[in-house]
Amino acid sequence: MNVINQEVLNMKKGLVIGVASSIVIAALFGYVVYWAFFDMQRLPEGEFLTESVSPNGAYTIRAYVTNGGATVAYAIRGELVFNEENKKDENIYWNYREDSATIQWVDEDTVDINGHLLRVPKEKYDFRNEQ
Repeated sequence: MNVINQEVLNMKKGLVIGVASSIVIAALFGYVVYWAFFDMQRLPEGEFLTESVSPNGAYTIRAYVTNGGATVAYAIRGELVFNEENKKDENIYWNYREDSATIQWVDEDTVDINGHLLRVPKEKYDFRNEQ
């Protein structure tokens, strides 16, 4: 193999390593931003307001009000509790500028929280994702 071909090969390897490194760094940065600002499992706990059990007893929704301080409005956090399964509780509802919660079950796995219909356990509502 001549010297020119070896140099071209080394340049291609360097380019591939550079592109791969950039992708990894961008993905890591994106994950850190998501974790710090948008991960629903990192929401403030808040003060317990109310709870409602699904018609078949499989789930409980607990609502909490959070107070961000003098310059931030109240927010409601809704937590899904798995009554029959050994799963960790999940935050499924987060809405800003609310200080009360109305929870009504439509059927065994559909819940209405302050006018937002959610099919549990798959769907979530987070005001930060609204456009």
